[in-house]
Amino acid sequence: MSAPTTPYILVLYYSRQGSTQDMAKHIARGVEQVSGIEARIRTVPAISATSEATEPAIPEQGAIYCELEDLEYCSGLALGSPTRFGNMAAPLKYFLDSTSPLWMNGALNGKPANVFTSTSSLHGGQESTLLSMMLPLFHHGMLLSGIPFTEAALHDTKTGGTPYGSSHLVQDDHIELSEHEITLCQFQGKRLAELAMRLN
Repeated sequence: MSAPTTPYILVLYYSRQGSTQDMAKHIARGVEQVSGIEARIRTVPAISATSEATEPAIPEQGAIYCELEDLEYCSGLALGSPTRFGNMAAPLKYFLDSTSPLWMNGALNGKPANVFTSTSSLHGGQESTLLSMMLPLFHHGMLLSGIPFTEAALHDTKTGGTPYGSSHLVQDDHIELSEHEITLCQFQGKRLAELAMRLN
């Protein structure tokens, strides 16, 4: 894969029940509000404790799997995961653990990034999950951006949303994102795209 002619934001996520995937789509819509840059949505395969278990090369539904080259050539990264005991999900961590070649050559150094998450309980560890996703990005030299308090939806939301990044709270099996959560996802995508264009 050679460097693309049009810059893009990589929206990379893992989703088990679909909420984080929905967030990724709204973040991509925010990216697409900025001219001159595109959104590229990618996911990572599930992992199994059984070493013989494998995923198909192309998922049956949703985004295709991310390759290191997708990450290497991006102009910015939005990284998303559901919470797993206050941490990112293992499949996303497994993929990030494979990015040492990019760390060694500084491929992500100086590029903007942000993070997003979803959880099924009010105190399910949204903020600690967002922070856990930031750690490897700091090691890569990426420039992390959150959601500033000047964004009104951050004050108005009664569901998800944090200054560390957008979040979604599944309430009473109501998995659809709230109006404020959608606003924050799209704001986050647009802000990331604008930062990428300024930096590049």
